[in-house]
Amino acid sequence: MLSPAKYRSARTKGVAIADLVLGLDLSNHAHLGYRLPSWRQGAFMPEISLRPDESTLLEWKPGTASVICDFWTADGEPVQSDPRQALKRIVAAYADRGLTVKASVEIEATVFVESIDQARAQDYQNLTPLGGNAGAAMILAKSPDFVEYGEAVTARLDELGIEWEGWSDEAASGQIEFNLPPADAVTAADRCTRTRQVMREVAYSLGRTVTFMSKWSAEYGQGAHLNVSVSDDDGNVFFDAADVTQPSDRMLNFLGGVMGSLEAATSFALPTITSYRRLLDLEGPPTTVTWGIANKSCAVRAVLDGPHATRLEYRLPSADSNCYLTMASFLAAGLSGLDNKTEPPAAFNLMAWGAPGEVVPRIPADLYSALEALENDTTLREYLGDEFIDNWIGVRRWEWITYHTETERDDDQLSVWESKRYFELA
Repeated sequence: MLSPAKYRSARTKGVAIADLVLGLDLSNHAHLGYRLPSWRQGAFMPEISLRPDESTLLEWKPGTASVICDFWTADGEPVQSDPRQALKRIVAAYADRGLTVKASVEIEATVFVESIDQARAQDYQNLTPLGGNAGAAMILAKSPDFVEYGEAVTARLDELGIEWEGWSDEAASGQIEFNLPPADAVTAADRCTRTRQVMREVAYSLGRTVTFMSKWSAEYGQGAHLNVSVSDDDGNVFFDAADVTQPSDRMLNFLGGVMGSLEAATSFALPTITSYRRLLDLEGPPTTVTWGIANKSCAVRAVLDGPHATRLEYRLPSADSNCYLTMASFLAAGLSGLDNKTEPPAAFNLMAWGAPGEVVPRIPADLYSALEALENDTTLREYLGDEFIDNWIGVRRWEWITYHTETERDDDQLSVWESKRYFELA
């Protein structure tokens, strides 16, 4: 929180902040065990700066404005590890090729009857999903308190001028989904981030609590599907006017890049220990490295719906993922396919859930395996940069080590450690 005078002085040069802001885990411990980027060497906790992106400035409440910031080094260079800056770099690379990206995010979460204070007192265990035990998707069988929450969130989004398309109940008890409209990729990620903040604030104001944890119990998991299209001066390059039943050549090339790096991109889409508990066949999330036309059992679904709505749906990201990271990695892989005119594997026309590994590869089963795939991949490193990839591998390996050293665990059961670490902060 800054005073108006302090903000005015920081509009161009930014606000100094210790680099440790990018070097702490969710328990406030410093990440260790990997090489720090060059701008973090030398003095202990050198300062970096937060520079406001004033295109995002809005009045959050009377007397208080909100603005989204980017990280910059003391030398005036963008911080390569900053997720928003990474997305901006990829968007700029598309622009260099005469291309623009449209994206949107589907946000899933679970709302609970208990207040956040009560949830904390219970270590986030044995909470009561809001709206009763009805878990049938998209029929609004939940009780009026659930509807009250959904309407309060949309009213708050309207008040802030954040566009939304719709909301519905989802498959699990207390689970809700908000759909955001397409926008340029950075704006779409900004909207996702702010909508999640609104969902938290509204829950707290109503005496409820909400989690974006990918799997908070044995109930269905939670996703954050990403929808993407790419256009040039002539329109949507994914749409083939000559044969509307098939992807265009450029959609296929984009898919070729995506499928070639899908395993490597998994740690961005599934960033926590708990993210991988969601990968259960027949429960909705993809479990195989597949794409298909209108096939929701695949990791990537080609939606062929006219020149304006033809798009790719990336179904792997979990609700606890960072939308800047999932979007940057997906677009980076797709751009490599466009650049190299990469051919994808054949579309998968059967049910991909439960398909054995000898038929199609499986999604990495845990964070460790996903990081190995990323380390062995050259494409994402080329398009996102060494510093970005090395830093991400370092902080995620720290997450893996921390889980394996801080808790008595049963890998088949959700641990209290995971709830304490991810329930509020993921």
